[in-house]
Amino acid sequence: MGVFVAELERGGSGPRVAIKDTIDVAGVPTRAGSRALDDAAPAAANAVVVERLLAAGYRLVGKANMHELAFGTTGLNAWTGTPLNVRFPDFVPGGSSSGSAVAVAAGLADVALGTDTGGSVRIPAACCGLFGLKPTFGRVSRDGVMPAHTSLDCVGPFADDMDALIGCMRAIDPSFGALPDTAGVAIGLVEVVARAEIRAAVDAAIAASGLATGRVSLSEFVPAYDAGLVVINAETWAACGELVATGLVGEDVARRLLAASKTTAADVQAAEQVRAAFTAQVDAALRDFPILALPTMADAPPRVAEAADTSKLVGMTSLVRPFNLSGHPAIAIPLPAGDFPMSLQLVAAKGQDELLCAVARQIAGRLNQH
Repeated sequence: MGVFVAELERGGSGPRVAIKDTIDVAGVPTRAGSRALDDAAPAAANAVVVERLLAAGYRLVGKANMHELAFGTTGLNAWTGTPLNVRFPDFVPGGSSSGSAVAVAAGLADVALGTDTGGSVRIPAACCGLFGLKPTFGRVSRDGVMPAHTSLDCVGPFADDMDALIGCMRAIDPSFGALPDTAGVAIGLVEVVARAEIRAAVDAAIAASGLATGRVSLSEFVPAYDAGLVVINAETWAACGELVATGLVGEDVARRLLAASKTTAADVQAAEQVRAAFTAQVDAALRDFPILALPTMADAPPRVAEAADTSKLVGMTSLVRPFNLSGHPAIAIPLPAGDFPMSLQLVAAKGQDELLCAVARQIAGRLNQH
């Protein structure tokens, strides 16, 4: 299935955990799913999050496959192979943390760590029918994680249920506290363009939550998506651009990197102005509604047979990337599927990851009851 690029057996007798191949595990090369890094030296030390998982008794079972250089949304990888989306085999597994999601969905791991720069935890979670959390930017250590410099990327967990996800968060984030009471919490439904079946499933899940609701309009949402793309292009070119000259980067990723190389300082400056405006707008909405809700994906995932040119499928992240730009915590929650997987996204104020998880757990519990 191409799930693991390296199988491991380390740690205690606790839950099994898979680690994305951008996160250092001592003695194992960190190749980020790229043939251009095939001769990378083994990592000298564990990333901080890996050390914390080991200290908490977790058992590391593998380095997980991924979309090359974390620069793609489908999870397709011609060099390492593409992990099979076991629950929805016709559809892509989602990227870039494809192997991490599939490891959990296939029962090869109880939880997994991915990274989310523009949706790379929430998109595979949505495609594979899992829970996936992007914590508040900067809350979870990125020491020992590629790329070294980023204003967007967050390490976050995948799980098949909220209790396992919360346990993993507690392991990787010592500051993660008790879940607060959700009484009195109101949810703001963000107005976005999405497929009718997905909007209906999201509305039904929020109605089942038992919490008060209202409507929220974010005029800076689409500009924030575009600005997030500018920033990730600039930062990924800075981190990985030199690899293109090796001729070993996959065609789809090389094409995206070369396009990203054209990002100018003026482009980034304009994107930063959008970041400030959108962040202020989301902060204001969260003062009225402590939780915002919207779909994780606006449409069905692409089918594997139609997803060869991954550079044309970046729009999969239209509803998730804005919250990388703003840095707010966001979680993907699987919804009852029809012909394709569907997912609810919740967003909370910065630092309110515990409240986000509390509401997510409440909604998941209500969905299970139904």
